[in-house]
Amino acid sequence: MTTFGLDGISRRSRAVSRSISAENFTGEKAGGGRATEGTGAVAASRLGPGWKISPSIDIAAGGTAVLADIDGPGTIRHLWCTTDPHRAWRGTLLRMYWEGEETPAVEVPLGDFFCNGWNTFSQVSSVPVAANPNGGFNAYWPMPFRRSARITLENLTAEKVTLYYQVDYELDEVDEDASYFHAQWRRSHPVPFGEVHTLLDGVTGAGSYVGTYMAWGVNSPGWWGEGELKFYLDGDGDFPTICGTGTEDYFGGAWNFDVPGQGYTAYTTPYLGLNQILRPDGLYLSQQRFGMYRWHVLDPIRFSEDLRVTVQSLGIGPGQGNGLPHRYRHTGDDIASTSLFYLDAPSSASLPATPDLLTLEVD
Repeated sequence: MTTFGLDGISRRSRAVSRSISAENFTGEKAGGGRATEGTGAVAASRLGPGWKISPSIDIAAGGTAVLADIDGPGTIRHLWCTTDPHRAWRGTLLRMYWEGEETPAVEVPLGDFFCNGWNTFSQVSSVPVAANPNGGFNAYWPMPFRRSARITLENLTAEKVTLYYQVDYELDEVDEDASYFHAQWRRSHPVPFGEVHTLLDGVTGAGSYVGTYMAWGVNSPGWWGEGELKFYLDGDGDFPTICGTGTEDYFGGAWNFDVPGQGYTAYTTPYLGLNQILRPDGLYLSQQRFGMYRWHVLDPIRFSEDLRVTVQSLGIGPGQGNGLPHRYRHTGDDIASTSLFYLDAPSSASLPATPDLLTLEVD
């Protein structure tokens, strides 16, 4: 039985550790540091082979780089990357393919996958995802595969993107009941008035919902986070099995994230966070923007047939007379969501349309 965490460190294993980077594109044994050309060749010209000749790759405008192409069985344990420029975080698409499928299981803007969806760095100090100064992105979601795994990054921008990256994985048998990692990105820009933002729809099969990241741009004055997260499980119709009580409640906060005397207050914890608060500057940055995550690691949402997830764009308006202090009101906010789940199939027919650069755009 495989055990992870501190208890597992002392246990012997048949697994073989491998790592892919720009210094070892295939992850082969003793294949690292052999480059004779690369992005560091000029800087290392007086040092010779083995001295940081290929620490990164350049992805041309409109190009796609294959970051990893691995024969299984095995499990990806850790992803690390950083880019230059940072605005590539919303201009590149990270994709992952399992078992030779043509449809990716993961298709998410790079920054959103690591809880940085606004092209501006924010610290994330959680268990499965860490974003560290200044744009060091880490993910520890276990990603098992039986025959093959393929990871790519597409550059949708009009300029070159320089990428430093590392994919750490193990080669070993995969448990029969291990499911495949999936991630989907959707944006409502804005949410149509009176409607909801859909995070997931049409997911069929058995699995577990394990995480949400939202990049939320506010388009109305007043408090914006009254909307409920709803999970429609296994044939639910108009009404969900799991219904939250408000947006800030779902992300583990309370009372508008508002600490008296200091206003909106950021936090980042092992499984929940309001990791980013972007305030108006009195000029062109006119809207408040937020980044929030919740990882259902200790409380995964299990489904056996199908899953749909939505959130309401709902705020609070002035009172409506008769002594009532306030009223809920529809809003039309800019909501971009990344949903993470495990599924018993390596691909899903529910993948939304691939976003173009204008759909991804951050002003």
